[in-house]
Amino acid sequence: MTKPKVYLETTIISYLTARPSRDLVVAANQQVTQDWWQMRRSLFDVFVSEVVIKEAGGGDENVARQRLEEIEGIPLLTLTADAAMLAERLVKELPLPEKAITDAVHVAVAATNGMD
Repeated sequence: MTKPKVYLETTIISYLTARPSRDLVVAANQQVTQDWWQMRRSLFDVFVSEVVIKEAGGGDENVARQRLEEIEGIPLLTLTADAAMLAERLVKELPLPEKAITDAVHVAVAATNGMD
């Protein structure tokens, strides 16, 4: 049986590696992410993209290193021309704020690579 394929957007990696938050919602998201990573991740074929690598590598050097270590060895999906065109269409045709361009790229990369 083939495992479902899952694209890991940068937020997942950030929740996994961040110091525990005092914000209850963020803390809950961190805990759910850590539980999934430890107990359920093996049930999926997980992937990241070049965009995730770039985002995970930003910010504080020590924290960035930790994020990059967590995703080391995870198969990398490339930003193809089809994904770039889809991301552009999403931004043009949906009422997305300017800052959502990167999110549109994440969606497009996952969609054009057959993620479940």
